[in-house]
Amino acid sequence: MERIIAPLLGLLVIASLVAIIVRRLHLPYTVGLVLTGISLSVIGVESDLSLSHDLIYVVILPPLLFEAALGISWPDFRRDALPIFVLATVGVIASALVVAIGLMQILNWPMQAAAIFGVLIAATDPVSVIAMFKDNEVKGRIRLLVESESLMNDGVAAVLFGVVLAWSNGVGITASGIVESLVLTVGGGIGVGLITATMVLAVAGRTTDHLVETVLTGVAAYGSFLAAERLHVSGILATITAGLVLGQAQLLGLAKLRMFKLNPLSPSGQEFLDGFWEFAAFLANSLIFLLIGLAVAETTFDGAAMNTVTIAALLVLLGRAVTVYGLCLPFVGTRWRIPLPDQHILWWGGLRGALALSLTLALPETLPFRQEITLTTFGVVALSVVVQGMTMPALMKAVGLKR
Repeated sequence: MERIIAPLLGLLVIASLVAIIVRRLHLPYTVGLVLTGISLSVIGVESDLSLSHDLIYVVILPPLLFEAALGISWPDFRRDALPIFVLATVGVIASALVVAIGLMQILNWPMQAAAIFGVLIAATDPVSVIAMFKDNEVKGRIRLLVESESLMNDGVAAVLFGVVLAWSNGVGITASGIVESLVLTVGGGIGVGLITATMVLAVAGRTTDHLVETVLTGVAAYGSFLAAERLHVSGILATITAGLVLGQAQLLGLAKLRMFKLNPLSPSGQEFLDGFWEFAAFLANSLIFLLIGLAVAETTFDGAAMNTVTIAALLVLLGRAVTVYGLCLPFVGTRWRIPLPDQHILWWGGLRGALALSLTLALPETLPFRQEITLTTFGVVALSVVVQGMTMPALMKAVGLKR
């Protein structure tokens, strides 16, 4: 246990110092953490903690997703549900195709490897995106669009990743099978989240103890995720749904909730809840981005690898551009119109991060081209977080977006 607690405390102390320094320098916190992690590795500092699929997917993702979902306004989300849905579904597929075709044509990657990388890198990462927008104090509709899309597209990406991985291993896949898998995974995840949130409201409404209420929300965040994964549906969507329902319980009103024998959280519980989950998200972000920096620095990039990473990063940006600008065209002249400056933010704000790393770390060791896929993923994630994160304030200023 000491081997886990000691390095964890060390990383959190470093993260706290980085937070103080970057805020004084007006730099993004996440960028500062990644650069610090790289610097620590370069000077020979080692940590017993390292990135793994389970650490990212099971430990770090649930609190970050839950905290982000708590802050989403349901009326605003419902108003923009159509463009969010289109970007999170069609957008993921379009981006994956652009990247995969580009890798095959430019770098002569095998079709299976290109398809796997295209899918795992296609979804914008909720951890990186939400952290970046908090750093830059972005609010309003554009933040809702970017954050909601990054939260929702993970279910689609996870299903496509499983399908492509099975196809690369020679398992027969049909179009009806893909649709069925998507419906079950997404619908099942949302269903588990709704059931979990309902159970929490049923219990939490019987007490005014804010500590008990907060513990129950913690059970909801992790319980919905683990239950959904055990049922082979989307744990990500389950946690997001649970957070969205619990976050909007106060807005539903006592009358509507009591029709179903439910109660919203107490006012003191709601206030304490917001602070607790903001703190939990800060800890999770601090840990993940420091570890990303350490992992990237420990990865060896030769000249050929850097060339591959650069081309892949440009293809990811191209795929994102096709997705954003192309899919926003049908909404011109409608109430869902997204102004061009906001489209620029949607494009450049589509960071890749922990989710892509989690998927690539879950690839079978025997998978052909696994080393190249992993190396390229780490490189693209590092460039995405550092370059896009560092330049986002300048882009916001250029397009006239106020903090």
